[in-house]
Amino acid sequence: MDLVRQPLTALAGPAAPVGAIGRIGGGRDGVPVPGSSARGGLRADLDVVFRREYPRVVAVAARVLGSRDSAEDVAQEVFLAFNRSAVPAGEATGWLSVAAAHTALNLIRSGRRRATHEGSAAATAPTAVPDVADDVVTLEERGRVRAALARLPRKQAVALVLRHSGLSYAEVAAALDLSPGSVGTTVRRAESALREELTRHASSH
Repeated sequence: MDLVRQPLTALAGPAAPVGAIGRIGGGRDGVPVPGSSARGGLRADLDVVFRREYPRVVAVAARVLGSRDSAEDVAQEVFLAFNRSAVPAGEATGWLSVAAAHTALNLIRSGRRRATHEGSAAATAPTAVPDVADDVVTLEERGRVRAALARLPRKQAVALVLRHSGLSYAEVAAALDLSPGSVGTTVRRAESALREELTRHASSH
């Protein structure tokens, strides 16, 4: 089940945009100067971790939000939090993935999610396209799925997002401090809860 029908085809995704690290702070030409942590308030390992993990963080956030722009905003927030944290670089993958899922879910729950390219595309689509009504219905369905996802118990929602973002069972287990054998059960329960939430919400309208 593609829980948001997001056309994100590869977890690797595009590389970090030029200047993105610079928006976090410090550095020349958008790239932190090695050893600039004391001067610019940057961790010495931020550059390496950012370049390695940025595509994954954006992919996880986009899986929840359905918007590349919103996902990149989440990534900036997550890496700022990582920069302030004491999380070792070797444990960054799981920490960042979970943080991305949490932050994106919080945006859904708070209603602060920016308008997505999906919505913009629907608004500007040529009226002559015969399946434009189907496109609008699909957008509404995606919105319902995301809203239902945000109502799930947090650990279930995050496990489901991480697994559907391409993380292996072992990676999900490490990120959420679960036993590898329990990940499949957690994900299946989350999928079942998501279907029940969608059905219950639909019947109440």
